[in-house]
Amino acid sequence: MRPAVGAALARCEECGGFEYSGAPECRRCRLLVDDIVEPQWRLFLTDWQTDCELDLAELVAAEPDRHDWRIVDAALDRIVCDECGSRLGRGPMACSACNLAHGFRYAAIETDRPGVPRGNEHAIRVNISVVRRPQMTSARELLARRLLLPALLVGFLPTIEQAQRASAMIKDDPTPERVSAALEGWFRDNGLKIPAR
Repeated sequence: MRPAVGAALARCEECGGFEYSGAPECRRCRLLVDDIVEPQWRLFLTDWQTDCELDLAELVAAEPDRHDWRIVDAALDRIVCDECGSRLGRGPMACSACNLAHGFRYAAIETDRPGVPRGNEHAIRVNISVVRRPQMTSARELLARRLLLPALLVGFLPTIEQAQRASAMIKDDPTPERVSAALEGWFRDNGLKIPAR
């Protein structure tokens, strides 16, 4: 389950960064990111009570605009791409079927949680999509998305100006440790609860 709005950021026991920010390299963070998607799918399954999970996943994938984004992402995880053999939407850049499915996933419903700025859910969804499909972006973009994810999950949403400053900082010095330390100060300055190291 994702953290509550306003919760303190927590440290990952495996990688030492904030939870979620070590994905996809950190196994624990990667599982935490996947766990944002999975609980919604399990709830969805109980409502449908079907014997064939794959059939339901294919139905959801065919109608992404009728479902929450987490249900769509979980459905795509259950479908094997006929073209590349990966989970649908998560295959290599050269896979046209995965690229098409990835694009359609953005038709899904995104509902902001109470107490967050408008657009927070979209930001979470985009960052999770990038972290779960790292081969499709630059190392710097991946670094920015994964390091910002923990703050988004507790309800933070940077302004355009703040996001541009963070992006410039990463372009100037893409060393993960330095960027992480700088973002930690930035999070603290913006009122996020940060645990001591």
